[in-house]
Amino acid sequence: MLKSLGLKLALAIATGLIGAALLHLVIVLSLPYFSERDAYTRVLAKGERHRFYPLAEKPDQAGLAKDDPFLDVAVCSFDIGSGPIRVMAPGNVPFWSLAVYDGASNEVFSINDRTSVGGVLDVVIATPVQLTLLRKSLPEPIAESILVETQAAEGYIVLRSMVPQPSFAASARQFLAQATCAPFEWRARNQF
Repeated sequence: MLKSLGLKLALAIATGLIGAALLHLVIVLSLPYFSERDAYTRVLAKGERHRFYPLAEKPDQAGLAKDDPFLDVAVCSFDIGSGPIRVMAPGNVPFWSLAVYDGASNEVFSINDRTSVGGVLDVVIATPVQLTLLRKSLPEPIAESILVETQAAEGYIVLRSMVPQPSFAASARQFLAQATCAPFEWRARNQF
C-alpha cells in the first residue's frame, strides 16, 4: 500500500514537471510572435511617424481596425526625443476623444471635447524637460494648448470621432483627415 502510494506520488510529480517544462517551452517559443503583435508595433507598421492614419472596419496589414461602427478612428505614432509634438484637429463633430499611450501601451493621457477648452483639440505632448523649457517662455501659438507631460519619448495616439448617424460620417472623416500630429517647431535658448 505504501509502495503504491509512493509510486503514484512520484508519477504525479514527474507528470507535473514534464507538463511545466512543455508549457515553458511553448511560452518561450511563442513570445516573438506575440511581442511583434502589440499595439505599439502595429501602429508603427502603419507608416511614418507624426501622421494620423485612419482605420477601416476590417483589419489592415498591421492588424488594426476600428471596432465600433459609431466611431471613426485614426492612429499616430510619435517620438518626442528631439522635441515636443502638437496634436490639433479643426472641425465640428458631435464628439471626439484623444488618448495618448506610451510604447508599452499604457495610457498616459486622455481628453475629449467635453473636457477640453471650448471643445477644441489642441494638445502639446512633451517630456518633463521639454515642458519646463516651454513653460519658461510660453510661445504664443500654444498659449491656449493643453500641455501634456510624458516620461516616455515614444508612443502613439488614438483619435476617435463619433458618427451617431450616417449623415455625420463625412464630417467625422474630415475631422480625422485634417488632424495633425506634428513636431512643434520651437526652440528655447536651451535646446531640447
